[in-house]
Amino acid sequence: MEQYSTLFLEFIATWGYLAIALLMALENACIPIPSELILGFAGYLVSIGQINFAEAVVAGIIGGMLGSIVTFYIGYWGGRPFINKYGKYFFMKKSHIDTAQRWFDKYGVKAVFFSRMLPVVRTFISLPAGFAGIDIKKFIIFTFAGTLPWTVLIIYIGKALGNNWQQMLAIGHEFSIAISAIIVLAILYLYLRHRKNQK
Repeated sequence: MEQYSTLFLEFIATWGYLAIALLMALENACIPIPSELILGFAGYLVSIGQINFAEAVVAGIIGGMLGSIVTFYIGYWGGRPFINKYGKYFFMKKSHIDTAQRWFDKYGVKAVFFSRMLPVVRTFISLPAGFAGIDIKKFIIFTFAGTLPWTVLIIYIGKALGNNWQQMLAIGHEFSIAISAIIVLAILYLYLRHRKNQK
C-alpha cells in the first residue's frame, strides 16, 4: 500500500474531513492504511491552518468507529471460517488475525480498548470481538475509549511536528508502542489522581 501513500495524502488535502473519516474507516476495516499516515498528515494540515484540530479529531473518530463496527459485524455474521476463506481478498492476513485473536483470548473485551493503540492489532481486534459475539454496546464503548486518545494524540503530534510530521512514519511500530505507553501512563495517572481525590 506504500505506493498509494501520495494518493491518500492528495485525497486528504483535497477533501479534508471527509477523506480523514473515510480513510480511517477503511483502516479500521482491516485495509492496511497506517493511521499515522492519515492522522499525522491531518495534524500537519492543522499546523498550516488548512483544517481545524477539533473537527479533524471528530472526523478521525467517526471514521474509526464506523470501520470498527462494520468489521465487528463481518466477524459476527461470517465467523472465522468466512474470514479464513475470503479475508485474503480484503488484505486480511491470517497472521494478523491470529495475533488479534490471541490478544482477545487473553484480555477479553478489555483488549478492544488497549489494542486500539497497538500496531497491527488495533486494525484487526474487531474481528475476534465479532467472532465472540460480545455485546455491541460494550464493543462501541471500549472502541471509543481507545480510539479517542489515539486520534487526539496522533493529530496533535502531527501538528507539533509540522513539516516534519513524516518522522513518525519513519520510526514505524516503535513510534506506535511509545505513543501507546504514553497514553496508558496518562490514563493510569488520571485514574490514580481521581482515586486520591475521592479519598
